[in-house]
Amino acid sequence: MNRFNLIAQPQRLARTLLVLLAAAVFPATAWSVEGINVVTSKYDVAETEQRLVAALEEKGFTIMAQVDHAKGARSVDLELAPTRLVIFGNPAGGTRLMQCQRSVAIDLPMKMLIWNEGGEVHVAYNTADYLAGRHGLGDCAKPVQEKVGKVLDGLARTAAGRD
Repeated sequence: MNRFNLIAQPQRLARTLLVLLAAAVFPATAWSVEGINVVTSKYDVAETEQRLVAALEEKGFTIMAQVDHAKGARSVDLELAPTRLVIFGNPAGGTRLMQCQRSVAIDLPMKMLIWNEGGEVHVAYNTADYLAGRHGLGDCAKPVQEKVGKVLDGLARTAAGRD
């Protein structure tokens, strides 16, 4: 029997149709990635970024860099919808995490991505729980991890106008 003959195999046909239906109803998106939290913004990319930077500065974070990926794309004659990355940190929190496990430094300083897709603007960041699990921080980082998680969520919601 030809394994590609779906008509002769009703169960395979049903599974295939179910997968196709699921793909149509629940399309894969950037925020389906494990460990990334996404908040939909009420504002455009530029205003969302300005709001994020203001909230970071108000909380005493250092802005390390602001990357305009769309500008980079234009520099090589490619198109990309507005996509900005804000890189920021706070040595008081970051150092404590690195004291628990030095490998966490590869994910520090923290980052938030702001982009427009299909007319909707999103703010995304790695969750503190994901980073703790990725680097095996365990109980050592629990107090910092919980605080970082709340702060990141608050920053994203403030930037997006969802606070």
